[in-house]
Amino acid sequence: MPAYVIAHLRQPGTADDEVYEYLERIQATLDPFEGRFLIHGGRTRVLEGSWPGGTVMLEFPDFAAAEAWYASAAYREILRLRTDHMVGDVILAEGCGPDHDSAAMAAELRAAG
Repeated sequence: MPAYVIAHLRQPGTADDEVYEYLERIQATLDPFEGRFLIHGGRTRVLEGSWPGGTVMLEFPDFAAAEAWYASAAYREILRLRTDHMVGDVILAEGCGPDHDSAAMAAELRAAG
């Protein structure tokens, strides 16, 4: 299953050299783990609730690859360039496959519950 790192940057940082350096260096940390950007800023429209700030979503081939990327020395080396300047939440979530069936999931949950 693919895995996704999702960042909700509630207070995007001010444009400064460290943020630019983070942006310049992050792709090189993703490449060894086959990570790629699916969302990187861009337009957002809130449909329900509130979502102040911006969104970033990375895709990895699986959960283990995403965990390995986040724990890698290369990413750890640049992490503070973001965290020192931006307030937000970051999660790792396992995706569902192309055959996912929410009705079947409901039936399984109903049967188990």
